[in-house]
Amino acid sequence: MLRLLKYVLLVLIVALVGGAGLFWWRTGVLEVTDVTPNIWMLSGVGSNVTVVSTTEGTIVVDSMTFVRQGERIVERAQALTNTPVVALINTHYHLDHTHGNPAFPIGTKVVSTDRTLEHLRALDGRWWAESPAKDLLPNYTFTDSWSASYGGTSIRAIHPGRGHTDGDLVLLLVEARVLVAGDLFFNGYYPNIDLEAGGTVAGWPDTLDAVLALDFDTVVPGHGPVATRADLERFRDFMRALGRQTAAIVARGGTLADARRDVNVEQFGLRRIPFFPILSRSFVIRRAYEEAVRLQADRGAKPS
Repeated sequence: MLRLLKYVLLVLIVALVGGAGLFWWRTGVLEVTDVTPNIWMLSGVGSNVTVVSTTEGTIVVDSMTFVRQGERIVERAQALTNTPVVALINTHYHLDHTHGNPAFPIGTKVVSTDRTLEHLRALDGRWWAESPAKDLLPNYTFTDSWSASYGGTSIRAIHPGRGHTDGDLVLLLVEARVLVAGDLFFNGYYPNIDLEAGGTVAGWPDTLDAVLALDFDTVVPGHGPVATRADLERFRDFMRALGRQTAAIVARGGTLADARRDVNVEQFGLRRIPFFPILSRSFVIRRAYEEAVRLQADRGAKPS
């Protein structure tokens, strides 16, 4: 019996070590998708990254989860564009979009919204406390919008409103008519809804309406394959259906169990993200329910 237990323990250790090794190897693998000439999407474990080649240098949007991934991003961007990075843009504060920042050269221009920088310091401050991380925090921030031109490539970074968090930005590559949406758009997957950082189910569709008012044809989502305007519209419709159905259940006194039973969003065909199994139908309904309960309580607390 003791010999059997030792054997089982050995098998478990080998499996864990092998799995960890496989995961670590996978974090170093980046897949490249051509978006338009001079624009590429890098994907791998975690989130998507956008690389833009201009005559004045390379623009990179987001940096994935690990410094190791950031190093691969810098290497791949150099191979694709043959120019140094002149700007790194963080769409929001979550670690799967920012923790690769320390792989970039100190002195790189790092752009985000004001709220994203506040969240990095308040909600993830320990990780950013020391060099090189603290040297690659956003060093250029804005509230509503920021525009720039790099060698004739016009870019517009816009904070369109609350959704995934209260600090997300989208980047419009004007001449190419490409939108980099960050996690305001999960293409084909259930989204993360960060209520604690000002995210909202109820307000997310209106924010996407503001995004859809921009001039673009192609979308790079925070997660999932390169998409079209119609794909983004479909995701907006999913968020609207999720919010409205859940709010109606709360309004009639329904429970979370009622919401999980009755909310019907299966027609949108969303699924769990690989490596993020928590993001599921059950998760998004719970988040929508929590917000709807809070909003109803807030309305009830207001004087008539």
